[in-house]
Amino acid sequence: MFNRLLTLATHKIHQLPVLVLMPHSRCNCRCVMCDIWKANQTKNEISVEELEKHLDAFRKLGVQQVALSGGEALMHSNLWKFCDLLRSINVKISLLSTGVTLSHHAKNVVTHCNDVIVSLDGSKETHNRIRNIPGAYDKLQEGVSALKAIDSKFRVTGRTVLQKENFRDFPNIIEAAKTLGLDQISFLAADVSSEAFNRPNGWKDEKISDIALSIAEIVEFDMILKKSFTDFSREYDSKFIAEGKGKMMEISQHYKAIAGATDFPNKRCNAPWVSVVMESDGSVLPCFFHKSYGNVKDASFTNLVNSLSAVSFRKHLNVQKDPICKKCVCSLNVGLTQMN
Repeated sequence: MFNRLLTLATHKIHQLPVLVLMPHSRCNCRCVMCDIWKANQTKNEISVEELEKHLDAFRKLGVQQVALSGGEALMHSNLWKFCDLLRSINVKISLLSTGVTLSHHAKNVVTHCNDVIVSLDGSKETHNRIRNIPGAYDKLQEGVSALKAIDSKFRVTGRTVLQKENFRDFPNIIEAAKTLGLDQISFLAADVSSEAFNRPNGWKDEKISDIALSIAEIVEFDMILKKSFTDFSREYDSKFIAEGKGKMMEISQHYKAIAGATDFPNKRCNAPWVSVVMESDGSVLPCFFHKSYGNVKDASFTNLVNSLSAVSFRKHLNVQKDPICKKCVCSLNVGLTQMN
């Protein structure tokens, strides 16, 4: 806890609880709300040899949790050796996956990872349409079943991006999560504002309108959410639905703000002080949405996260006022007593 407090006081990273690694740049889906797949030809990858160079820095900075994000991490050429290296410094590994090839890797996933977070976009037809991959839902179901067959207690949770193409399917998504055997389901709005996820110039208004809810749709969405508070009260109370009722209404508020009808929800986020994102090309970022500190090909990991510019960035960042933070859809807030 002392190092966490020291980080907050000095804005220099003395302890880094969470590290998000993107081992591979490619993805095996073509989702309507994400452009990562459009750069599949680049085939960037953090090699096992490159990862090994940074292990001592991760250990000294006290990394406790590593999230393997993407793209699709399962497309890495040597992911299990990659995981072995991370586990050698005693970290917990969470795998974020589309679920498309999960069944083929189930044994290794259970062996090398602590939990899996799968993408669930809707009931079968909706999920397949949004993923743009034939049989995506069935493959996801096969993958979750394969994991649970190996270890019934292995934690598999779902994450859903609610947007124009699936907000009406919200009740069915909850039922699908239960049918799939997920341990929990969480929800967030679509990111339509940033340059993250292979959108260096952002989206044009036409594309934003394809994903973000209109005012009329927001009114409908509000009714769906409020009805769910009664219909799925047990799921909310048990935290099967990760977000509370207030958090769910903030998704609606986010879309209202995109439409210019209200302010964005207040953010409680300390991601730049407790986590770092390392992309497949070696770029190191304070989070998915803010600009890179630099690249590990040019400087050491520790020197990047604690460079003068990085410390200055954290010192002067006001999450409540920063335009990027205000529009963020996936803020992180790690408490002082968490992950110690």
